Amino acid sequence: MKLDAILFDFDGVLLESEYAGNRQIADYLTSIGHPTSPAESMANFMGLAGADFLGAVERWIGRAIPEDFHTARAIEDRRALEEGLPEVAGAIEFVFRLPPELPRAIASSSSTEWISRHLEHLGIREAFGDKIFSGREHVERGKPEPDLYLHAAAALGVDIGRCVILEDSPVGVTGAVASGAHVIGLCAGSHCDIGHADRLRALGVTEIAHDFDAVARAIGLPPRA
Repeated sequence: MKLDAILFDFDGVLLESEYAGNRQIADYLTSIGHPTSPAESMANFMGLAGADFLGAVERWIGRAIPEDFHTARAIEDRRALEEGLPEVAGAIEFVFRLPPELPRAIASSSSTEWISRHLEHLGIREAFGDKIFSGREHVERGKPEPDLYLHAAAALGVDIGRCVILEDSPVGVTGAVASGAHVIGLCAGSHCDIGHADRLRALGVTEIAHDFDAVARAIGLPPRA
């Protein structure tokens, strides 16, 4: 595969955060009388941020979100930021295998604080320099619009059509496909259950990777020494 840059989503691609976060959301919603499983939370909310996320939750429960929802989320986020979360299996090694000269960026719905702190926990913060972009902070329209990926490619000085994007969520994949990049649907995280790959294919993804070894082969990285 010919590529000039690689763009990463973050949660569920590099950081094993999707299942834990959606389990917390499901537990909270269930506790206030709206039984929700982690799988249902992921199906409805995964990849969303800001007003889009809050709107999706309100549609699911059919009413305004209670104020203590935000408190519960903030407590969980602080815990995760302080303690760290694990990598998606193989993610750290994969980042270190990339040629140093290959431009790369992170384009995520999460805040730059969240991304940067967790990159530090994982030990790969320096691999991305200042090329960390948030759908909340750097564009007016976040995912599922393609704007964040177009912004990241422009910041790297690379044509989006020459970029590979690693995405795991239906919301992210929708924006990635619309951007015109080559999209690899990564199904390596613990949140990727049976049928996840089919959901990504239905949104236009033509290449699926179930682990980072498959990604390495797809982009033509040399075999491990």
